[in-house]
Amino acid sequence: MFLIHRPGERRIREVLASQEGVGFSYPEVGATRIEAPAGYQVHRERFALGSGAGAFGRARQAVRQWRMFEMGWLELCWPDALIAPGSTVAVLARHLGLWSLHAARIVYVIDEPRKYGFAYGTLAEHAESGEEWFGVEQRENDSVWYEVLAFSREKHVLAKIGYPFTRGLQSKFRRDSGLAMQRAVAGP
Repeated sequence: MFLIHRPGERRIREVLASQEGVGFSYPEVGATRIEAPAGYQVHRERFALGSGAGAFGRARQAVRQWRMFEMGWLELCWPDALIAPGSTVAVLARHLGLWSLHAARIVYVIDEPRKYGFAYGTLAEHAESGEEWFGVEQRENDSVWYEVLAFSREKHVLAKIGYPFTRGLQSKFRRDSGLAMQRAVAGP
């Protein structure tokens, strides 16, 4: 959903409520667990966060608090949303003088001793169609990594027309998300 003005909280809540009974906007729900399906752009980036149990604990907590969305040019609606399958959120972004609101629902959560994260999938009120995984992992050598894995394709006409810009914005999101996680894990 593209907007000329920033939507107020009431409007955002209305959009989120309208998405409650809506299915995902793509058929390959849960595919980030296995392998990204054909016919989509696939992007994966990993960011080193530190090493050891302390770094992993801070990284796990940062994901639970949606800290990967702390990047200034976008806002998660709402950061107190429970990370559980079925939770619906929206991402509000400002770019080129416009606002866009993108609804997504959590598909699955992985909560293991050395790996934590979740994937969310796009809903009708999203300019793209696809799924994105956000996770942290403590590897055998004790290094701790943050990963963003996404498969997507343009759905909204403005996203299709602005394809190079859309891909650039997604790349910026992945980079800024990794930097946000690095700050969260390194912080006090």
